[in-house]
Amino acid sequence: MQKRHQLGVLLAVLASASTWFYFQSILKPQQVADAAAHQRPRGNLSDLYPRWLGARELLLHRRNPYTGEITREIQQGYYGRPLDPARRDDPKDQQGFTYPAYIVFLLAPTVRLPFEEVRLGFRWLLIALSAGSVLLWLRVLRWKPPCSVIFVLVVLMLGWLPAVQGIKLQQLSLLVAGLLAACCAYLTAGWLFLAGGLLALATIKPQLTWPLVLWLSLWAVSEWRSRWRFLLGFAMMMALLLAGTELILPGWLRMFIAAIGQYHGYTQNQSVLVWMFGGILGRIFEAAAVLACGIYIWRVRHEPANSPLFGRATGLVLALTVVIVPMFAPYNQVLLAPAVLALVWRATAPEPILPAIRLAGIVGAVMLLWPWIATLALGASYLWLTPGLRQRVWPMPFYSNFMIPIFVFGLALLQGLTDPALRLRDDAAAE
Repeated sequence: MQKRHQLGVLLAVLASASTWFYFQSILKPQQVADAAAHQRPRGNLSDLYPRWLGARELLLHRRNPYTGEITREIQQGYYGRPLDPARRDDPKDQQGFTYPAYIVFLLAPTVRLPFEEVRLGFRWLLIALSAGSVLLWLRVLRWKPPCSVIFVLVVLMLGWLPAVQGIKLQQLSLLVAGLLAACCAYLTAGWLFLAGGLLALATIKPQLTWPLVLWLSLWAVSEWRSRWRFLLGFAMMMALLLAGTELILPGWLRMFIAAIGQYHGYTQNQSVLVWMFGGILGRIFEAAAVLACGIYIWRVRHEPANSPLFGRATGLVLALTVVIVPMFAPYNQVLLAPAVLALVWRATAPEPILPAIRLAGIVGAVMLLWPWIATLALGASYLWLTPGLRQRVWPMPFYSNFMIPIFVFGLALLQGLTDPALRLRDDAAAE
């Protein structure tokens, strides 16, 4: 048993290290070469920078971060120069300030610091949040694996392709994921008011949080007398954020909505389902996914926050978010973490599993593991890869990108519908 644990740790470290090696030594040189070939600008390329610059200009100089002037200044730092519409190969993403203006309150402590210091500190914060979120989700799911297993899970999270991409880009999706994990962990501990406040802070990325807001609101209303503090905490924090933002930037909500419309106009973002199956069929699948998830969470809405059923329902809602959100960037898949952990726990349990579900689980596991398989293979063969061959094989780790959220959501839904704990509860209620 000890040797098996040691082998698991070794494989986890190798897999995670291979992902970092891939990003630094294979993907980045390929992107640099492609940018040079097409005269595409490359600046700091930090997704934190547009938000940080907008916050700095608003708080220190009272400049509206939604204006075209600020957008051009953002482009100067992010891309190295303002984008030129006459250049066909220039990026389409304008990198405008497309967040709710109250994000400036979270960034306020950093606006007087040099951006390179902020960037470095934020990177380490994301690393800490990614590692800590594993511990928080294990608490929410009520899974207590051995310490060696926890260590393997943390190492794998730090080397998971979505997490590594988010850390490299300083993506705020990882900050939101950490806030959501903390919110749910505080719920399981009984700190409902604080959990509501954390959920409100997570709405800096509303497209990633509104499904969870709906689920947790339904959960709170279903047992109002014992759960009203959660909604009170959420409402009070949102009121503070909205009122404070209106004081420093009157009319910001209208400007934010306009910025979102412009963002979708030049990025043409779509959900994973629409990308995979087209507009009509993809929308049908989105509606079916929402309906199926809604039926399940309706059944478990009375469960206490310290119940495994609550944790699995939360994981299912976050998996639904990744499937239906109009954006398919890999870093958003960090929200799949609780659903993946629940699936791993179920797979290692001695409970019988239907053959069809087991087969689907094997296929899903292969897709989830594929990025590590690909980065290990590319890393092992790095010295023998010619520049021309590297140009052809560098996308390999992303081959399963679109299927992973679909399989994780589908398997999480099947897990929920066939959960023995839910059946036992329903049988007890029927008696």
